[in-house]
Amino acid sequence: MSERSRIRAARHAAEKKGVSSAIQRTTRQSPYKMRLVIDQIRGKDVNEALGLLKFSKKHAAVQIAKVLNSAVANAEFKSREGKGNEAIDVDTLYIKHAIVNEGPALRRFMPAAQGRATPIRKRTSHVEIILDAREVKKLRAARSASATSSSRSKK
Repeated sequence: MSERSRIRAARHAAEKKGVSSAIQRTTRQSPYKMRLVIDQIRGKDVNEALGLLKFSKKHAAVQIAKVLNSAVANAEFKSREGKGNEAIDVDTLYIKHAIVNEGPALRRFMPAAQGRATPIRKRTSHVEIILDAREVKKLRAARSASATSSSRSKK
């Protein structure tokens, strides 16, 4: 089985388990610039990540925010379509997996000295974000622990 098939099979298995994802292909920005932004939000809660992306100066943040919003919408849709018909709490979602891969490069040519042409590679990216829900018990315990530690530090 090829690597691409294994990745696709793992994604489908995660989708069945309840994890939601979104992919944007051939984004017109270099992967290097996109990775600078996606590294900042990996592992964070969805609301915190959207806040970081909204106030980022990087152009890549706009594209990544679109993918993240799409993943959240996919999670909400999947929870409504499920057997339980219960809405998912967006506050429990976090970014489980976020990567930027290189897409196909657009090849262009620019005139150079003495009638020559120099190649230009306009790079593209594939953005993939996978969300998962944190367990509510762990989330509440972490919040209460941080609240008690912050109240102690204020004294």
